[in-house]
Amino acid sequence: MTAAPPGALAEPVERVGRGWTASLSLANVAIWVGWYGPLQILLARQAEDFAPGTGMSKETLLAWVTGVGAVVSLAANPFFGALSDRTTARWGRRSPWIVAGAAGGALSLLVLAGAGGLWLMTLGWCLVQLTLNAAFAAVTAAVPDRVPRLQRGVVGGWLGAAQILGAVAGTGLATVAGGISAGYVACAVFALAGVLPYVLRHPDLRLAATDRPAWSWRSFARGFWLSPRRYPDFGWAWLTRFLINLSNALVLLYLLYYLRDRLHYSDPEQGVLILTAVDSVALLATVVVGGIWSDRVGRRKPFVKWSGALMAAATALLAAWQTWPGAIVVAALLGVALGVFMSVDFALMTDVLPKAADRGKDLGVINVANALPQVAAPALAAPLVTYLGGYRVLYAVAAVIGVAGVVFVDRIRGVD
Repeated sequence: MTAAPPGALAEPVERVGRGWTASLSLANVAIWVGWYGPLQILLARQAEDFAPGTGMSKETLLAWVTGVGAVVSLAANPFFGALSDRTTARWGRRSPWIVAGAAGGALSLLVLAGAGGLWLMTLGWCLVQLTLNAAFAAVTAAVPDRVPRLQRGVVGGWLGAAQILGAVAGTGLATVAGGISAGYVACAVFALAGVLPYVLRHPDLRLAATDRPAWSWRSFARGFWLSPRRYPDFGWAWLTRFLINLSNALVLLYLLYYLRDRLHYSDPEQGVLILTAVDSVALLATVVVGGIWSDRVGRRKPFVKWSGALMAAATALLAAWQTWPGAIVVAALLGVALGVFMSVDFALMTDVLPKAADRGKDLGVINVANALPQVAAPALAAPLVTYLGGYRVLYAVAAVIGVAGVVFVDRIRGVD
């Protein structure tokens, strides 16, 4: 068991090995399987089944369920990140939360497997968001805990690759499992099993009891507010990530319905899987390379800017070229750009963290920029698709939001 000193709060200087990176990446794959199997396929299919008895369209019902779940995610990620910052368990600060979150996520997916109506579906998805965010907050915080700054681009690249592999695996499991319930069970098993190699093979850093701050509800609650005036780089980096993730969320939310209702693709579920695979191959081609390149040149901002600009351009192309070949081209372009963005933006975020003692909480606040778009996207997408022009307008708005995210990158002054 690794203990402090040098301390859980020390700035890491020793490079992590391939085994550590691979195990942490597998844990990340497992968490994203638990999210993306439902988001890409299973929740949409349940929304179709349950919508007729609710008075809502399937699009509106899905928007409400994913939106409520995203609200839970908004609070859960920084909350559990803050708890892990204060954890002094034998097994370290992060590992207990990784195990508990993955186990809770697996049980929550089984709740969804047995859902017979809207309310249990909503409850199950909220529990999935609550528990898997506990695991994700701890996995993310392990990087600034253990990885030196000039290795974070490549580690961020592998974590980005893990995210997209989780999306592919989750979508694949949901598609081939043989039904909604079987899809949820398959995702649940993977979500729990995938975190075990990391927690069993790699001892976590322990926080000494003397390093844990005195408990106060007021100071705990106030710690979630990070003043943009006091920490401007953190604020601008957060806003950049939020806007680009919102643009991407608007593209993905109704993908199944877009293929079926707008493009009239014969097998929309298979189409989602194909587009996800194309996106994934393109992403995997750039996500690690982008991180390595950024580490070697010691720069972050140009990579974030140009990858964000390519994502916005690809989204605009989706608004103008609404055909199946167009969707494939856009998926490839988004994959290339998102690969670079995911690895380098993650490294940039770890570079602007204000305090070592609050890494989990601060990264949780940053991860709100991943979750908040899940709330905002349904609120924007449902009226745009239903009343204000359909999918062409939806993707045009998404492109404009992406451009706004690119513009704000130059406001980050403390990182080259």
